[in-house]
Amino acid sequence: MRVVIQRVERANVAVEGKITGQIENGLMILAGFEDADMHEDLQWMSAKISKLRIFDDENGVMNRSVVDVQGGILVVSQFTLHANTKKGNRPSYIRAAKPDVAIPLYEAFKKQLSDDTGIEIQSGVFGAMMKIDLLNDGPVTIIIDTKNKE
Repeated sequence: MRVVIQRVERANVAVEGKITGQIENGLMILAGFEDADMHEDLQWMSAKISKLRIFDDENGVMNRSVVDVQGGILVVSQFTLHANTKKGNRPSYIRAAKPDVAIPLYEAFKKQLSDDTGIEIQSGVFGAMMKIDLLNDGPVTIIIDTKNKE
């Protein structure tokens, strides 16, 4: 499982012109899944995100989590996070999980993240063509991969 996390002042996702999820002050998370992902990956990632201290405290130091600031969370599925660009110029997505595997992982991840944070998770629509509008705060952007826990 691979995610790109952005600290945002605001973000929303729309499908066919209709907003399906929106937040103020929180985390915009792009989430990609591969066939090798297991429930343990979802649990680890959710725990990491829920405790990630990337919001400023009263001294301007990134020392608070999304839970601490009572922020929002918007999760959007993003299979292209598993693009392989080693050969040629057209990315290969062979490592990205197919919908029959990815959809249950995506839904379980959103539930796990909601359970761990107590925050109602906003989201896009799996597999849909989506338009995302966000205002990155900082900017703060972090990439986390459960197969490469740095």
